[in-house]
Amino acid sequence: MKAAIYIRVSTDKQTTENQLGDLQRLAAARGLEAIIYDEVESAAKNRPILENMLADCRAGKVKAVLVWALDRLHRSMVGAVNTVLELDGLGIQVISLREPWLDTSGPVRSLLVAIFGWVAEQERSRLIERTRAGMARAKAQGKRIGRPPTSAIMLGAAADLVAAGVSVAEAARRKGINRTSLRRHLAQTVGAVAALDSAI
Repeated sequence: MKAAIYIRVSTDKQTTENQLGDLQRLAAARGLEAIIYDEVESAAKNRPILENMLADCRAGKVKAVLVWALDRLHRSMVGAVNTVLELDGLGIQVISLREPWLDTSGPVRSLLVAIFGWVAEQERSRLIERTRAGMARAKAQGKRIGRPPTSAIMLGAAADLVAAGVSVAEAARRKGINRTSLRRHLAQTVGAVAALDSAI
């Protein structure tokens, strides 16, 4: 029986090797022929490898999906649970190395999935609340929240590079600044020059 092994890390500075080794051993122990779906992408973004795997599942190419943990499937546990339920509906079993309770069958499994999803989402909501409370406390103490302002000197130097024909992306890279900040600075500069010309 063919099984999909879906592994994911958020950045190319991380490795999927640990996930892959564990899941290949699990597949071998169960006599499953593994097809590897290896993705390097944040769960917050579009994930083409995951979409390819799901398309293969819907096409009946695999009969099981192995993941290291449910959070590899989706950023939100509700999203992960919804994916599990969709695959259940297709007759595809999801096996998670970190959530062995998922490896059951019958109505008990659906109940466990629903409860687990609710608990995880409650924890996520509490995490968001704690983060907001911490930011509010830091702001009340006069601490800056977010990225520090970009140096006006670096913006000016990058703008000079752009005026000399260097691309915005390359100018931002050379001066170590954010390209969005540079684009904003250029737009403001052009707007200021246009306003001055019209005033004259």
